[in-house]
Amino acid sequence: MPLPSSRTLPALLDELAGRYPGRAFLIDGDRRLTYAEFRAEARRLARSFHALGVRRGDRVALLMGNRAEWLLVDFAVTMLGATLVALNTWWRQRELQHALHLTGASVLVMADRYLKHDYIAELAGMSELPEFRHIVCLGDKRPPGALTYADLRAMGYDVSDAVLDAARAAVRPDDVAYLLFTSGSTARSKAVPLLHGGLIGNMHGIGERLHLTEQDRLLMVVSLFWSFGCANALFAMMTHGGGVVLQDSFDTGRSLELIEQERCTVLYAMPNMALAMQSHPDRARRDLSSLRTGITLPQSVKLMASLGVPEITSCYGLTEGYGNSMVTDCKAPLERRAEISGTALPGTEVEIVDPTTRAPLPAGEAGEIRIRGFVTPGYYRDEATTRAATDDAGWFYTGDLAWLDAEGGLHFVSRIKELVKTGGINVAPAEVEEILEAHPAVRQAVVVGLPDPEREEILAALVVLHDGAHATPEELTRHCRALGAAFKVPRRIVLAGASEVPLTDTGKISKRGVQEFLSAPGQAA
Repeated sequence: MPLPSSRTLPALLDELAGRYPGRAFLIDGDRRLTYAEFRAEARRLARSFHALGVRRGDRVALLMGNRAEWLLVDFAVTMLGATLVALNTWWRQRELQHALHLTGASVLVMADRYLKHDYIAELAGMSELPEFRHIVCLGDKRPPGALTYADLRAMGYDVSDAVLDAARAAVRPDDVAYLLFTSGSTARSKAVPLLHGGLIGNMHGIGERLHLTEQDRLLMVVSLFWSFGCANALFAMMTHGGGVVLQDSFDTGRSLELIEQERCTVLYAMPNMALAMQSHPDRARRDLSSLRTGITLPQSVKLMASLGVPEITSCYGLTEGYGNSMVTDCKAPLERRAEISGTALPGTEVEIVDPTTRAPLPAGEAGEIRIRGFVTPGYYRDEATTRAATDDAGWFYTGDLAWLDAEGGLHFVSRIKELVKTGGINVAPAEVEEILEAHPAVRQAVVVGLPDPEREEILAALVVLHDGAHATPEELTRHCRALGAAFKVPRRIVLAGASEVPLTDTGKISKRGVQEFLSAPGQAA
């Protein structure tokens, strides 16, 4: 399907509403919106944000599960030339405050709670945020002074079409549409700007690898705040005129039911999701014959194919590269799709280089992946990290180790950096170490990733207590759950003496040695 002529998100929505006005775009439970209806509601909400004072360049933060309001706020905010700040629904107070402070968000649109998380309670203990002006809250409760979503919707009646159209016309392809978050080797998540033009151009290339058409319908089970959701999946579908079925949070039985009920053809799933669907008792009685394609990691391609997704395919990507930089064509042989993490998408260059000299390496030789083309312009308000990850020629250095075969297929090896990817989510060990060391009994914590068949990796911690202090692994696990998101809680905690921590010849902590120590028989918490 040809690339849409639009290069900004509001223009894309206008183009699709004009081309497919009556086609179902968004399904959220009993709520169904065609492209034309979604555009009309997004414009109404944009007027309301304008009345609230949101202008070009402002940042509006969003904290809720997968629901229609998430996407409506997304398009309303970007229609004004403002930037959407997508907050992780698993975050706790310290993580939320860091993100709001870093981005300088002036407005927060939130749910009062999501699953077990009480966001009103999390906000209550925050220190003052200097650029913060308004909170809009969906749900039965709200923070003091917050507007309801109904209040917000009622605010924009005096904002004319001319004012809204002028704001929309001022949006440019190189404006920042999103600030999404990713972890790294530091103890705080980094904000990654993604531009309007890249969200359309790169995602169209992904959709082409999936051979999408306007007849396709995606089950959105991955979280919208993640680049895999609000960037990759959403705009791969939209640039091809397809529809999106939202699932508020991942529930295996409900996912299988929605696939059957809504005749979904596209499924994005991480390995743990794929395994849960394949082994669920409802799988045998559900009609999943509508499924055709989607994206997962190479190790889950055959599992997803056995589930009934014959053209499931593999990918390699990161938030800094607009979700995916490499995707395998879904029509390629199954063995090929299960073997590689994709080939470079149009508009993206991928090279393997020596990690030290950065000299390009030949096919078949492992080195660091670097990408150029559809890449973030740099980490938000973090020039030092941007300089460390990029060079003057526009290359972004991923910190991942891989090799390319003669056909350009990427064979992923491991991460050069210490980043751990668990269940498809990047976690910085330094942040988990910081959480553990906040416990009064903990003198030192070393966190690493260990291989896991379901989650790719799990977090494991080697903990040294202060002399005379007492704490159990179970107590430390509870401590981590209280201070950090669920995906940052180590699944294995082992107590050790200070002399047992593996060191290198130069006296530094040996992460590889810690991995071997924690992997030894009898070391499970």
